[in-house]
Amino acid sequence: MRAPTARHRGGTRAVQHLDSILVSTPTPPMRRAGRVALVAGLVVAAYAGGVVTGVVGSSSSPSTASSSVLDEAADRIMAEAAHPVSRQQLDQAAVEGMLKALGDRWSAYFTPPEFASFADGLDGRYSGVGVWLRSAQGGQTYIASVQPASPAAKAGVLAGDRLVKVGDEDVATSSLGVAASALRGAPGTSVTLRLLRDGLPLDVVVHRADVASSDVEVAQLKGGVEVVRIAAFTRGVGSAVRRAVTASSGETATGVVLDLRGNPGGLLTEAVEVASQFLDGGAVVSYQRRDEPVVHLDALGRGNTTVPVVVLVDDGTASAAEVVAAALQDRNRAVVVGSRTYGKGSIQEPSTLSDGSAIELTVGTYLTPSGRKLDGVGIEPDVVVSTRAGSASAEQRALEVLRGLVAASDGSARG
Repeated sequence: MRAPTARHRGGTRAVQHLDSILVSTPTPPMRRAGRVALVAGLVVAAYAGGVVTGVVGSSSSPSTASSSVLDEAADRIMAEAAHPVSRQQLDQAAVEGMLKALGDRWSAYFTPPEFASFADGLDGRYSGVGVWLRSAQGGQTYIASVQPASPAAKAGVLAGDRLVKVGDEDVATSSLGVAASALRGAPGTSVTLRLLRDGLPLDVVVHRADVASSDVEVAQLKGGVEVVRIAAFTRGVGSAVRRAVTASSGETATGVVLDLRGNPGGLLTEAVEVASQFLDGGAVVSYQRRDEPVVHLDALGRGNTTVPVVVLVDDGTASAAEVVAAALQDRNRAVVVGSRTYGKGSIQEPSTLSDGSAIELTVGTYLTPSGRKLDGVGIEPDVVVSTRAGSASAEQRALEVLRGLVAASDGSARG
């Protein structure tokens, strides 16, 4: 079975550093729970799979060289259209058109370079500006989160900014793959980003650089409280959180705040590993592909089941991040604090095509341990903090709740 992934590109975070998109997964294909005109949309049913029988080239006779209406249309376009177009261009446009016909904004097409960038982003290495992207319901592209000390952070880009243009390229309603590809580039090159912030246009010049992804940050607070911030579920995040939680089980550790705000998702396997750090076996998530049995993913076992946990979420918490929050909430293992999450409960699976490009399709939906479907609904926190209250207020409330859990835990231990 292909390894699952869950994203919101993020998300192919998506999920993508969503410079690379984190909306899904790399070669070999993986599932994620984290996008692309009529004639063009019909041209390539078989081309992308490499089984076309028609003769490539404008000199071909459509009536004799084509084995289908699709081949005939491609040959006719190349031979007679006023504007020259290659078979490769038609193939790409056709695949994008077919995906658009699905009416699924999470389905996506990646050119070979885009797919390679996508894989690099999930591995935590790429050259770009250091942001994760997310797609809104209307197809607009937003900055989901900004990596600390990245070129974007230094230029003043903020989570929540709407991305409209990258250089001269209009990406206002482009797929996340297109937007992410435009953001990436050689180290040292610069690009102007047109953003919308609070409805007002803002141009920001960003200098690209080699970005070493650090998607887990750990802060030690007074009283043994540990804040574990996860920006996205890229490779290695699960083991990084395990190391942090292992440290939390020492004598001075009292509780953990798992901060998933603005996390667009990523690899489902990493999400399961993170949830496992706080569970001793049992259900984390399940999902079902069309015409296949339900797949159940359980915690790995031997997690820290005693340290009090608060999960901090907001409306940018999506996909794989929602898997973790919902699992810990359903299993009564954590108190969820913040605002309602995004509601990305579908799973995407990318597959490579013969030319190195890839298509990513929605192949199913996931269920929380209690059987909840989160797609389009999201997670209602146990303790609600309005987004209008601001980030600092949400953090303060999370710490207050955690200290209450710690006090209750200490009291029961003494009793």
